Amino acid sequence: MFVGPDEEFIRRYGDRPSPGESVLDGSGRTALPGFVDPHTHLPWAGLRESEFNERLKGRTYAEIAAAGGGIVSTVATTRAASEADLAALVRSRLDRMLLHGTTYCEAKTGYGLDLANETKQLHAVFSGSAGHPVGVVATALPGHEVPPERRGSAALRARYVDECCREILPALAQKGASFVDVFCETGVFDIAESRRMLEAGAGCGLRARVHADELTPLGGANLAAEVGAISADHLLYVRPDGIEAMARAGVVAVLLPGTSAFLRMDRYAPAREMIESGVAVALATDCNPGSSYTESLPAVAFFATLGMGMTVEETLTAMTLNAAASLGVAGERGSLEEGKVGDVVLIDGPSVEHIVYHYGVNVVTDVVVAGTPVVRDGRRVP
Repeated sequence: MFVGPDEEFIRRYGDRPSPGESVLDGSGRTALPGFVDPHTHLPWAGLRESEFNERLKGRTYAEIAAAGGGIVSTVATTRAASEADLAALVRSRLDRMLLHGTTYCEAKTGYGLDLANETKQLHAVFSGSAGHPVGVVATALPGHEVPPERRGSAALRARYVDECCREILPALAQKGASFVDVFCETGVFDIAESRRMLEAGAGCGLRARVHADELTPLGGANLAAEVGAISADHLLYVRPDGIEAMARAGVVAVLLPGTSAFLRMDRYAPAREMIESGVAVALATDCNPGSSYTESLPAVAFFATLGMGMTVEETLTAMTLNAAASLGVAGERGSLEEGKVGDVVLIDGPSVEHIVYHYGVNVVTDVVVAGTPVVRDGRRVP
């Protein structure tokens, strides 16, 4: 990838395209690095639109989950889906992500909650993304929730944590997962259980990520720092000591303001405090059927600015370079520099502010992945 003035380009490569090369004219537009989405739940089946309307009528996320909705509802539909169906759904979601400027992303399991179905989800991530322009890295998340068949007693719950540590995580690591994640939260997995799963994943070569302090100040951010996690995600209720611990340990904060808005939480992660404390802040969609159904990082950027008070420049860094750092790929992606892969997004506007200033529409017109145009004038290149 070359970045520099026209004169230097001409000196190196001449003033005419080589045979087979194409020219993309960005006049009147703004060129940005390809967007990186570091927290998604792509391989799921079934939708939960009725829950959205129930929340508008006053029911809480916890009340809906207690009545059989929430994550376990998606577990049931995902378990019932075939691997081929899940792969097709992954691919369709990647298609939409690409049209909105995402060129690299993370995708989690976590709606299988047993060895066979977690494996099915992981296979669907890889088969659904095979040959797709959007690069995908996989996270093993059997610690997303306690499955229905492992509820009812402390012994059954402990048995599931053991299954995650001894069977599911080693199997997913062997089949190509790169990260381990756990929903460290009151009512889901406590600090001790979360530590066990993260350390078991590390023993299989999986780098830790943590769903941390989303609903209560349990201390997930501190745990992420203690285990050397590459990221702590959500963080709506992170404590000041958790922010300090993340800064010391170099943990990236992956924030999901779309989730705050979608769930009507009236609360956002304290992005300003984290930035001022030296924590690198990234943004992600949290694309999932229950708490943030979107594939658009620019949509999330809008909430980052208005909801969390991030500047446009901070927001752009959060959805590019810092997001790449949270996935361990900042050396190859996330900025327009020589030596990187050459992922470029053109937006319809003369400045970067148009990502959020012109809200509610898709301002991405063109996408280049590894130097090859894959979206032109808002449409996929055949």
